[in-house]
Amino acid sequence: MPDSQPDALLIDRPAKTLRQLALEKMREAILTMKFRPGERLVERALCERLGVSRSVVREVLRHLESEGLVETIPNHGPAVAAPEPAKIAQIYELRSMLEALAARHCAARATPADLAALRTALEAVRAGYGAGEPFTVLAATARFYEAMFRAAGRQVAWELLVALNGRITHLRARTISTSGRERDGMAEMQAILDAIIARDPDAAAAASVRHLQNALQLALKQGPAESQSHSPN
Repeated sequence: MPDSQPDALLIDRPAKTLRQLALEKMREAILTMKFRPGERLVERALCERLGVSRSVVREVLRHLESEGLVETIPNHGPAVAAPEPAKIAQIYELRSMLEALAARHCAARATPADLAALRTALEAVRAGYGAGEPFTVLAATARFYEAMFRAAGRQVAWELLVALNGRITHLRARTISTSGRERDGMAEMQAILDAIIARDPDAAAAASVRHLQNALQLALKQGPAESQSHSPN
């Protein structure tokens, strides 16, 4: 990286604690694939890039490990999590059950305000793709699903997914970066919304399942850890 260009990880805002800022920077870097699955996270290098102490970096890495974004590899130390295919399949299986249920109930009971919130979130997803901003896509996608679950009255199901949020978002980040996903993924989410607007619970559930089946195949094609031996520089 040229010396004239400041590192995107460098913290320059005083509004929050250093730990909070470092956590946000690291989470965003992982979710936007600046750090690849399997890539080693060397404390000394992270201290330099973030401009914080080693104790802060260690706290951040522990927190990210609790979210499922970081894993500790024996004899190698912390690295960006690279989920095994079996675990990926389980996560998508759970998502498929809960999201299809939410889509079904959303189609049956969504209010005009709920539909407006879903449209707004989906347009934000589309804008994020158009601007080439993956973090915007991720944030807007999360808003779309939260609106769908709330409209469906499935708060407990949403809380279950929130508990897996780090792992889900990490996998979503991997799938949205694949070629053509800005077209296919948008079409699949639009199909879910269209079925909800049409008040067709069966179609909404089916569209949700199709979307997740396609996303699962993309996630599995990403393969195992890509950069296990590389340090972040």
